[in-house]
Amino acid sequence: MRRRTLLTLPALAALPARAQDAFPSRPIRMVVPFPAGGATDVWARVVAAPMAERLGQPVVIDNRSGGSGMIGTEHVAKGAADGHTMLFSISSFVQAPVLFRSTAYDPLSDFAPIGRMGTTALVFCASPAMPVGSLAEFVARARGQDLSFGSYGTGSTGHVFAQILSDHERLGMTHVGYRGEAPLLTDMLGGRVAGAFHSLTLVKEHLRNGRLKPLAFLGRDRSPAFPDVPTLLELGYPDVFGWSGFFGAWAPARVPAPARMALVDAYRAAMARPEVIRRLEEVDVIIGYAGPEAFQAEIARTHATWLDLVTRMNIRPD
Repeated sequence: MRRRTLLTLPALAALPARAQDAFPSRPIRMVVPFPAGGATDVWARVVAAPMAERLGQPVVIDNRSGGSGMIGTEHVAKGAADGHTMLFSISSFVQAPVLFRSTAYDPLSDFAPIGRMGTTALVFCASPAMPVGSLAEFVARARGQDLSFGSYGTGSTGHVFAQILSDHERLGMTHVGYRGEAPLLTDMLGGRVAGAFHSLTLVKEHLRNGRLKPLAFLGRDRSPAFPDVPTLLELGYPDVFGWSGFFGAWAPARVPAPARMALVDAYRAAMARPEVIRRLEEVDVIIGYAGPEAFQAEIARTHATWLDLVTRMNIRPD
């Protein structure tokens, strides 16, 4: 009896270890480095629920805003690398570190892509304080005035391209950076900033009801939702305004391969679900899923392009 008992001890001792190694063993935190209610938060929530179904554990959104997205991103980079904390972010993931030049993480080496979701049209909008009907009218009204433009984060696409627009037209507008798109929208609607680039996900209804005026789209194509609004390229602005960014999910690079691949599988499966595709299209996402390798290549290209852009344009943090 004693011998049989002793022989089973190694097997019994191994069971708790195997149970502990199972992934995921608890809820997963999906850190969004921007405030609740903004476009990034909306996109993350669309994919979180179907990922939870696949993984068998809740996927909980954790909004950690500030620092142009770098506070939440750093939190993930320095946190426990067991797969239970991941990041959902936008192009600022690589853009802000390029602009600030000194950050506590390297977006190219400290993270492993889980998957790309897509992109969205960014539209330059005029606030209610600017009674204008076109970008030309906005420029004419802003010239010679001490006006400000807002952005959802210093170093973001919205900041840099509004600054390029201001410089190109010699408007001398002042940048006001916010901790995300939701608080920027509040001040836009209140007329406290004259204009800003916004995602259609957040402002479409405000554009339709006339509370904000869409003047021109960033990128190479008009939006099907607003076919009468031109692109900046169509209005004769430089080719740099054909820019298009991305958003998606990452895990810390140190996460063990089995856990990382479980996240990749859950994200891929979520992005293939018809209801997810339908919901993303409803919030004006231009869906473009890409797996880890293709996404990593795009991230590296974006990093190089952004570095060249901010150097050539001499764009600096506020």
